Parts: sequence; C-alpha cells; structure tokens
Amino acid sequence: MNLTTEPEIVTQPETHYVFLEKVGPFSSTARQAWQELHEFASAISMHNRIDGAMALYRIGPQIYRAGFLLAAAPQQLPPEVQYVRFGGGKYSRFVLTGSYSNLPEASGRVWSIVADKQVSLRDDFAIENYMNDPRTTPEDKLMTEILVPTA
Repeated sequence: MNLTTEPEIVTQPETHYVFLEKVGPFSSTARQAWQELHEFASAISMHNRIDGAMALYRIGPQIYRAGFLLAAAPQQLPPEVQYVRFGGGKYSRFVLTGSYSNLPEASGRVWSIVADKQVSLRDDFAIENYMNDPRTTPEDKLMTEILVPTA
C-alpha cells in the first residue's frame, strides 16, 4: 500500500457539496452511496458544474456521505440529493496512491498514526478527496487525500 505516513497540515477551502448520506457500517454503505449517487450524476450535471468528488464520514456514529463538489450553489437537484455549503477547515493530510480498494486499510492506518502521534482532533467529518478521475486514470495512479479534522 502506497500511503504517506507523516501528517501534513492543510486548510480545506469552503465549497458547495451535494451528496447522498448512508448510516451504518462503511463496508456496505460506502459502495451503495456511490452507486446511487452516480445514478444521479447526469441529472446533477445538467444544471451544475461538477468540479470533483469526495466522501465525508464520521466514525461514531458511522455516517458516510458520497458527494460531488460543485462550482456554485446547486440548481435543480434531484430530490434524493442533499446540499450543504461545506465549511472547510484545518486537516491532517495523508495521501493514498493506488486502488480505491485500499481505502479501508489506508484509513485504518491513518487513524492509528493520528492516535500514535496524539494529533489534536476536532469534532467534524473526515474526508476522502478523490484527486483524479478513475474513468481516465490507471488504477495504480489514483490519488486519494485522507483528511482528518485537526484542532
């Protein structure tokens, strides 16, 4: 697994975020949320410019949001899709290079590193920011930022 192990402090900007939310074990909810969201992608992009994709998640209780970053506040969303102006903030950044199938293991490793280094956390969603497009990027070149909310 190709994962950076030294946290880098970064500031995530505010952004417009549309998403589907699932509650329960990530092993079943994450994939389901992304599959359902992709069914709405063409309807969302008909009236909005999609600038990226990221997941927001909380470990306790297990809440998973699969979502798209938009260029502006959304227009004419499908009723199943929610919107929030994501506030951004300070995060400890780790980068996984490679298959999305490595994300569960990589996330577990990140949380272990954060605990070992006694990183001061704040109560907020953690982030998986997908930095390139899996439709046009070879699987071994995919890059995902794993961002842990830092106090």
